[in-house]
Amino acid sequence: MVKKDKSNWWEPALMLFAELSGWVVIPILLGVFLGSWLDERYGTSPWLFVTSVAIAFVVTNVGIVKRATKAMKDITSQEENSPSLKVTADRGNKNKKE
Repeated sequence: MVKKDKSNWWEPALMLFAELSGWVVIPILLGVFLGSWLDERYGTSPWLFVTSVAIAFVVTNVGIVKRATKAMKDITSQEENSPSLKVTADRGNKNKKE
């Protein structure tokens, strides 16, 4: 009987994609809607809209960088703990030096 793994190999990549996509979509949409609402309420068109979208852009970039950095550290630690991945990575490094 074949032992089935509870998780698929592609699940971590799909989760990372979903998280990073969320960091792109959610802050920008919130910035657009909040900025539009504030401009209508206070009659400051387009300044609060532009400001809220700019803040959302900064929040998006910070979130993506933090999450991507954490994912890269996780991948590096997995490579260090897995002998088969380490051998493959070492071969790639030797080829680059030559």
